[in-house]
Parts: sequence; C-alpha cells; structure tokens
Amino acid sequence: MRIAILSQGPQLYSTRRLVEAAVARGHEVKVINPVKCYMNINMTKPSIHMAGKDLGHFDAVIPRIGASVTFYGSAVLRQLEMMGVYSVNSSIGIARSRDKLRSMQLLSRKGIGLPITGFANKPSDIPDLIDMVGGAPLVVKLLEGTQGIGVVLAETRKAAESVLEAFMGLKANIMVQEYIAEAQGADIRCFVLGDKVIAAMKRQAKPGEFRSNLHRGGSATLVKLSPQERSVALRAARTMGLNVAGVDLLRSNHGPVVMEVNSSPGLEGIEAATDKDVADAIICFIEKNANKQSKKSAEMGVC
Repeated sequence: MRIAILSQGPQLYSTRRLVEAAVARGHEVKVINPVKCYMNINMTKPSIHMAGKDLGHFDAVIPRIGASVTFYGSAVLRQLEMMGVYSVNSSIGIARSRDKLRSMQLLSRKGIGLPITGFANKPSDIPDLIDMVGGAPLVVKLLEGTQGIGVVLAETRKAAESVLEAFMGLKANIMVQEYIAEAQGADIRCFVLGDKVIAAMKRQAKPGEFRSNLHRGGSATLVKLSPQERSVALRAARTMGLNVAGVDLLRSNHGPVVMEVNSSPGLEGIEAATDKDVADAIICFIEKNANKQSKKSAEMGVC
C-alpha cells in the first residue's frame, strides 16, 4: 500500500515509528506536512499538490495533525477522504475531539463519567460557576490548550475568582472542572485501537505538580485496567468516532472519569511503559480496514 502520514514533524518519535513499522511491512510511506499542501477541489478529479506537484493517490492516511493547525490539517484530510483514501481517524472524529467543550458535551450525552464541568463567559457568572463544580479547589482549562499548557489548579475560592476574571478579561475560552483530589496527581492513558484497548499506562505527576503529562516531567508505568475502565475508554473513543485514540481517565471515588480523548496520541511514552509495538499494531489495523474499504468500493463501482 501507499500510505501518507500527515505530520509537521518527520523527526518526531511517533512519526518515525509509524514510518519504520509501515516500511517493515512492505509499504511505501510519505510524510506530508499538511500546511505545505494546497488543494484542487472539483467534481471530477480532486487532488492535493505540494511544491508544484500532484501528490497522487494514496491507499491510506494516518493523520498526526498538530493542534495549532487543526483547521487547515482537517481540510487536507477531508480532501483525501473525498479522493477515496482510507483514514485511520476521520476528519469529523478529529474535529470533535479537538473541541474540548463539544467533546465533554458528547460524552455527557452518552452517559460517560466526567468531572463536573462548567462553562460561562461573563464575570458575573463566576460565583455560581465555582459553586456548580463543587467549589475550590478546582481546575481551569483553556479550550485551546494542549499537553497541560493552559491548565491551572485554583486551590482557594479567591484564587479561582482571580484566575477566571483574568482569563475572561483576555476573552479566552475556558471551562472549569471539579478537582479529583483522590487521583493524587495520576491519570491513566488508555490507547484504543478499533474495538480494543491495546495498551495502558499510569502517568504520575512530579512532586509539587498536579498535571501528569509526560511533557511536563510526569513518569509512566504499566497499569492493569479494570473492566469498567476498559469499557469507559472504548465508549469514549467510539463517541468521538475515533479508531485510534488516547483516552485519559482519572480514578475517582465514583468510578473512572474521562478527562480528554486525544486523536493523535503519542507513541513514545506508551511503547516505553508497556513494551508493546503500538506502531506495528496501527499499521496492521490499517491493512485490514483499508482493504475492506477498497473491496466495498469496488463492489459498489466506486473508483
């Protein structure tokens, strides 16, 4: 197969591992920076170009679109989907997961456990907003933040009011969530592939930090999931419409709660912590499902 990887960083661990796994299985791989692409949108032969050349046809695409280029990267992915290319994650699924507020609303509608979450845009709403999530301490999150950036723990009511007023004064889009103290600075990353959780790790924040992101100095260890945690992770990924997802859970007193569903989960931490070849599993999944799509398209007479 000819496989495209949409990524701005060919040198990044996850991109390199996917290239290695695909080449090892006999596939041709091209890493494409989506922001360097431009598109010919027409009803007969849509195409994608870069540096004056038509990139041609691909059998499958692995989107590793950075959060800062979600809009344009998703447009490139939609163009590939229009061209009949199998995408391991759909553009719609990526858009759902990147909108933190929308993803929380979708998960809530499906009855999936979440921290109590509040959203408002007026300073006059702050007192009730704080009460709504159970008071301080609470967590304030920028909707556009990634890798723990833009996430603030407000330990007192006064601190919460000050942080919320500051963000609102900057016209930033924020949401407020209850603080799950019993998690003790740890969360669980469940790596979902299709209808299975193929790997899971526990991420522990460094001393004095409540954010467990590995980019912020957190550590990762192998963890055994409960049947309930496995079920919640699968339901969360399915709700977003994602085949490949990193579902972040907290262990709360009332069961597992979903913090985030990531459509481009990193491979370095999960492969190191679990000693599993996640990259190879993704390529195997693509082989199986891209071939299914090609067969179905041929039966329907779709070229």
